[in-house]
Amino acid sequence: MTGPPMLDTMTFTKTLGALCGALLVYLLGAWAAETLYHPHNAHGQQAYVIDTGAAAPADTAKAEAADFATLFAAADAAAGERLWRQCASCHALEEGKNGTGPYLWGVVGRDKGSVDGFRYSAAMAAAEGAWTPENLDAFIENPKGYIVGTSMSYAGMRRAEDRANLIAYLATFGG
Repeated sequence: MTGPPMLDTMTFTKTLGALCGALLVYLLGAWAAETLYHPHNAHGQQAYVIDTGAAAPADTAKAEAADFATLFAAADAAAGERLWRQCASCHALEEGKNGTGPYLWGVVGRDKGSVDGFRYSAAMAAAEGAWTPENLDAFIENPKGYIVGTSMSYAGMRRAEDRANLIAYLATFGG
């Protein structure tokens, strides 16, 4: 009768050696990865810093406002007409004709949230003041950032020249 094989010293030594070798490989790999991804001088000052504009000075808003006035004075309404296509899917330029958004006939200089017959979001209905070119510029750039809670789903127009051209085009209607 034969029974289970006997565990001899050589088999035990090989198994223990394999486990220790695997542990050694794991520890060396962890040490190498830690050295690669977390260098010892990571908390020091960077040798070269790339300016991303994230830490803009406080005077930037004043410079942008003055810059927009210059852009708006030189704006091209014909170029704004081409940009209007982005707005035309939700808005109309005919007085009294609302779409997904309110009509934009006479929007420049009109009070915010004042189109009769259009159901505004609570945030837009509570907005005060008129749609000046500067206010329209800020709104078109980032609608949800300018009036928090607005139901307008447009992500915004990034280029200041494009916004100025579009507002110049809108100003030709009902102004």
